[in-house]
Amino acid sequence: MPLVSLSPDTIVVVGAGVAGLATALRLAPLAVTLVTAAPLGAEAATGWAQGGIAAAIGDDDRPDFHAIDTLAAGAGLSEPLVARRVAGAAPAAIDWLVEIGTPFDRNANGSLALGLEAAHSRRRIVHAEGDGTGRVVLETLARAARACPSITVIEGRRAAELLRDDTGRVAGIALRDRNGAIEALPARAVVLATGGLGGLYGSTTNPLGATGSGLALAARAGAVLRDMEFVQFHPTAMAVGADPMPLATEALRGEGAKLFNARGERFMLDVPGQELAPRDVVARAIFAEIAAGRQVVLDARLRDIEHRFPGVVALCRAHGLDPAAAPIPVRPAAHYHMGGIRVDETGRSSLPGLWACGEVASTGLHGANRLASNSLLEALAYAGWIADDIVSKAATIGRIAPPAPARPLSPARAEIRALMDLKVGVVREAAGLEEAAARLGTLADRDGDDLSLVALMVAEAALRRVESRGGHYRADHASPAAVARHSETRLDDLRHAEVRRVA
Repeated sequence: MPLVSLSPDTIVVVGAGVAGLATALRLAPLAVTLVTAAPLGAEAATGWAQGGIAAAIGDDDRPDFHAIDTLAAGAGLSEPLVARRVAGAAPAAIDWLVEIGTPFDRNANGSLALGLEAAHSRRRIVHAEGDGTGRVVLETLARAARACPSITVIEGRRAAELLRDDTGRVAGIALRDRNGAIEALPARAVVLATGGLGGLYGSTTNPLGATGSGLALAARAGAVLRDMEFVQFHPTAMAVGADPMPLATEALRGEGAKLFNARGERFMLDVPGQELAPRDVVARAIFAEIAAGRQVVLDARLRDIEHRFPGVVALCRAHGLDPAAAPIPVRPAAHYHMGGIRVDETGRSSLPGLWACGEVASTGLHGANRLASNSLLEALAYAGWIADDIVSKAATIGRIAPPAPARPLSPARAEIRALMDLKVGVVREAAGLEEAAARLGTLADRDGDDLSLVALMVAEAALRRVESRGGHYRADHASPAAVARHSETRLDDLRHAEVRRVA
C-alpha cells in the first residue's frame, strides 16, 4: 500500500496498543496518522494483558487508597502527585471504555465485577472475559479507530528515525517498509506509543517485537530517558518451553492460587503478603528456589477455573497441561519496563514536538516496581492529557533534513537475549553487569543496531544504581540507599559512547 501524502498539520502516533489507539481517538477530530508495524490490533502487548485495569470504583474504595498502594509498590520512586492524579482519573477512564463499547465483566446486579491482585488493598481490578481484558480492550479500541474518520492507519511500516527541523523541534518521522525503503512523514507532533523491551530477554512474556524501538528512536534524537534499569519480572510465567512464555495471571493468586516448591513447601508463607506480595518480592523468591535446584509450581486448582480464567486454561492446554487437575510450572520472566522516555504531566518529552505514552514513557507513576494492572490505566489517562496538550499548542515546522539510511537489524539478537537473562536479570551484581555492558558496547560498535543500544542502556543504568530497589536487585548491594533518586540516561552519557564514536 503506497503511503498517503500527509499535511504537516497531521499528528503522527507510532504504535497501536492501548496507548497509541487511545491517544489517536482522544485527538479526534484532529487529523491523526497511526503507524503500526503489524496489522492493527496484532502483536501489541496490550492484547496479552490478562489482569485488568485498576480503578477505585468499589463501595469500600477511594482513589486515595489506590494511590497509596501505588506508592508503596513503587519503592520510593513513584511520584505522589502523579499517583494521585492517575488514580483519580481511573473511574473516568473506565466510563470512557464502557461508552465506546467495552464489554467488561459484571455482577448479577449489573455492577462491574472487581478482582484482587497483588499489593492492592481492595478489590479494584476491572476485567473482561475473565483473564481476557487486554485483548477485549484492544479489539474495542481498534474497532473505534477504524471507524473514526480523522484517523488514517498505516500498517506494515516501522518508525526508523525521528526527524527534526532546523529549530531542533521533532517535526516528523521516517518510516521503513519491509523492503528497507525509507519515506519521510512531516508532522506537527509525534507521539511514541511503542511499548516496552521485554523481547530483549530470553525469558519474556512480551511479544518478541517488544525490543525498545521507541527508546532507541528517542535516545538517538537526543531525548532524556529515565530509570532504564527498572525491569519488572513477572513471577509466574509458565515454564513450558515456549518463547515468548505464556503468563499465569496474578489474578490467579488473587483468587487463592498458591506457590509450592519441589519439596511441597509453601515457601512464601513467612513473607509479608505471601503470594500477594509485590511482584519483585515474589519473583526473587521463586528465582531463589530455582537457583537452589527446586522447581516451582503454581497450584491453581480453583473452583470454576475454566469459566473465571479461560485464557490461562487455554494456554495451559495448548502446552499439554490441565490447570484444573495439576499445578502449573512457573518461573520469573521479563514482563514490564518501568523506565522509559522521561515525560512531564502532559506526556511531553525533553524534545519539543515529541510526546510519549504507555510503557515507552517514564511518567513517575510506577517508580521502581509497577503495581499490578496500573499499566493500561496509565496509558488511558495520559492519552487524554497528551491529546489536550497537543490541541492547545500551535506548531510551526521548519526545514526538515532528509532521513538517514535505515539502521541494520541486529545479527546478535540471540546472544543479546541470553546475555540479558544471565547478567541483567532478576538478580544482578557488578561483575556480571560490567561484562554485559562491555559486550553490548562491542556489539553496538560493530552493528550500529537498536537492540544492542537499548540493552546497553539498561545494563549501564543497572551498573550505576549501586543499591537494591523494587525491580532492580543487586546481590552485592542488597539494601536500598538512604535517599531514593531517579536515574537519567542520554546517549552521549553512556560509558561506551566514545568507543562507538571512534568505531
